[in-house]
Amino acid sequence: MLKQLAVFVENQPGSLRKVTTMIRETQVNIYAFVSFDNPEFSIFRMVVDRPEEVKAAITAKGCVAKVCDVIAIELEDHAGGLDRVLEAVSESNISINYTYSSFRRGDDKPVVIIHSEEIYETEDILRRKGFRLLNSVEEMAQ
Repeated sequence: MLKQLAVFVENQPGSLRKVTTMIRETQVNIYAFVSFDNPEFSIFRMVVDRPEEVKAAITAKGCVAKVCDVIAIELEDHAGGLDRVLEAVSESNISINYTYSSFRRGDDKPVVIIHSEEIYETEDILRRKGFRLLNSVEEMAQ
């Protein structure tokens, strides 16, 4: 299972850039990311190497950040690849909170990142259904 870093960012010009600058200064690579906004702030979610280190650096500069578990699933690169993953999860009556996409660096295979309140049960179901789960950022870099 992967760790995700979520940073709460004010909706002001340059705020997201401040976060990416802090990440760059820690010499950490971002492997996947997504940003969701509401009227007051955005949530910048990302898969990075050394998420706890980045969290410490970011919170030391006054930002709010948290680390949580997410699941990275290698998708079949054809129509319906994502649907198969979602079908497996929904058949088990599990709700997915959010998804975002990425790819494996070495071979450009598509990857979907998912989060669920029942993260360990979701991981178990996907493994039993035969999906390839990526357990580290090193696997995403291959």
